[in-house]
Amino acid sequence: MLFEANAITLPQGTGIATYARNLARTADAAGYDTELLIGTDRAVNRKDPLLAEISLHDANKPAGFDPVRDIGRAIDWAVGVPGGATASRLAAQRIVLDPASGATAAGRHPTHAALRLEERAFLHFNRHGRRLTVRPDRQHDIFHATRPIALRARNAANIYTIHDIVPLRLPYATLDNKRYFYKLIKNIAREADHIVTVSEFTRRDVIEFFDVPEDKITNTWQSVSIDSALLSVEDDVIAREIEHRYGLGFKEYFLFLGAIEPKKNVSRMVEAFAASGTSRPLVLVGGLGWQYDRDVELLNDERFRSWRFDGERITADRRVQRLSYVPRTSLMSLIRGARGVLFPSLYEGFGLPILEAMLLGTPTITSKTSSMPEVAGDAALLVDPYRIDEIRDAISAIDADADLRADLSRRGRERADFFSPDRYTERVKAVYGRVLG
Repeated sequence: MLFEANAITLPQGTGIATYARNLARTADAAGYDTELLIGTDRAVNRKDPLLAEISLHDANKPAGFDPVRDIGRAIDWAVGVPGGATASRLAAQRIVLDPASGATAAGRHPTHAALRLEERAFLHFNRHGRRLTVRPDRQHDIFHATRPIALRARNAANIYTIHDIVPLRLPYATLDNKRYFYKLIKNIAREADHIVTVSEFTRRDVIEFFDVPEDKITNTWQSVSIDSALLSVEDDVIAREIEHRYGLGFKEYFLFLGAIEPKKNVSRMVEAFAASGTSRPLVLVGGLGWQYDRDVELLNDERFRSWRFDGERITADRRVQRLSYVPRTSLMSLIRGARGVLFPSLYEGFGLPILEAMLLGTPTITSKTSSMPEVAGDAALLVDPYRIDEIRDAISAIDADADLRADLSRRGRERADFFSPDRYTERVKAVYGRVLG
């Protein structure tokens, strides 16, 4: 089984990277022989496996001006890649130390790498209206692209995960090439052996707008795996960690998770927070996406600045704070230590922060639109994301009502069990079993 997993090569995690990792682990648990496909900036050195491994992780990216690369790019633009893209299987990693653990990564999935994979797929599809054929070193029974991408594998069942059709539903909220995305989804809908979605809402969207037969598309939802050691940490340990690292009190702040971009509805959320009357801070964790100027200006508003005197000096505090990136273990601690998680997004294919918050027992506010109600069930407060007053009232309720917080915490953990790794494994196995016959 070969998974397209280029998102995992990004220096900071994304929702699709998390999905790809979880899916690969799930395939392992289901007993499949699992390998990954990624793109590289440099051609893979086939003669020296150690040098190939080092080059894959090299912090020095290829020069801005590279005649060989630029000529290749011009050829791909002019004629596509009619011969297909070769993907070389990398030797087991033995020399490069993992930046997170300091250990070698010998236990990682076997990986195939192809030069400029995503760019070449885009150019080939634009030129010919067909997905680029990828040619790995070995044959696979299933090729599963973890997102819509213009790739296909010959002599394998081709499966594609469509997380959402946000570029088409909210074209004013993304910078995607809408024409390319639309044509690609049409092509996948017509030619894929099977399509997977991560919510019933997205499944219905794809069926409605792209005429996909119902038996050709399956919703598996998502799952999230949190190390049992993290789940068993005592509250006082979490409290000390978030106090020392971030200066935050345990259950004394609200938390938002996500990039600053239009569909995340940050401005309405912050305005609702300001009107809620809470004295507790709001912490946003996520990078800058796009069209974020208005949101960032609001985050820097003087309304959210206050001053504190500790007997010796006066220091500035901010009621709204932003952390651009937090390692996953620290992120889990921040979620667990929050009074509530705010996620009033305009549109989501799934909404992984909802599940993470429920699993960790943190009360959650999310939207009554798109897929979010089916993830949250009755275990979160649902609001109209376009109504600042509804978001405000939900924040006030969670802030003031200890019984409500306890009830949402209990119901959240119960709801999270529906998305457990074991249940997810059974759903994924059913898809692969159906495709393989």
